[in-house]
Amino acid sequence: ELEASRMILVNKPQKKAQESGSPAFQELKGICMALGMSKPPANITMFQFFSGIEKKLKEALSRVPPNHVGEPLLKKPLGPVHMEKIEAINQALVNEYEVRRKMLLKRLDVTVQSFGWSDRAKTHADKLSKVYPPLRSALANKSKVSVAHLLAARQDFSKILRTSSGKIREKTACAINKVGSSVHAILTVCISFCT
Repeated sequence: ELEASRMILVNKPQKKAQESGSPAFQELKGICMALGMSKPPANITMFQFFSGIEKKLKEALSRVPPNHVGEPLLKKPLGPVHMEKIEAINQALVNEYEVRRKMLLKRLDVTVQSFGWSDRAKTHADKLSKVYPPLRSALANKSKVSVAHLLAARQDFSKILRTSSGKIREKTACAINKVGSSVHAILTVCISFCT
């Protein structure tokens, strides 16, 4: 769903905010914007800044039903050694998924390229060349999952339900489920232009 949303944004781009600063700065900026906070004054201390964020969060949480956010998945307090190990594990996973994603994207590129070999597709080559590159550029090689996502995870993430079970499929079955991934979605678009 996230990849599909990114692909849709290529067709309907939003005004891109000027991104500068470290990823941590960008996260803090996003938090402040989501909470409706104005730009902090230059002479504010870190303690005051984070106290302001905490105050705004408590205000926001007071407006939602109890247990709306849920209990955290990770309840054990983490020290510097734990964080270091978690960062190493996350980096190993990011590297592994990057290799897998590159392979899948290469397979996608080769498959789309093969569509151009048919006589029928050659008549629509210009359409395909206009449609495919923006969709393809929306698919990133690197994972954006960070340790912050682990810390933000709620207990409902730990409920493992088989997606193929009858009870789940009753509530989630729809035509879009037949598209297994964003790669298949792009292939479907490309095939429709070639046929």
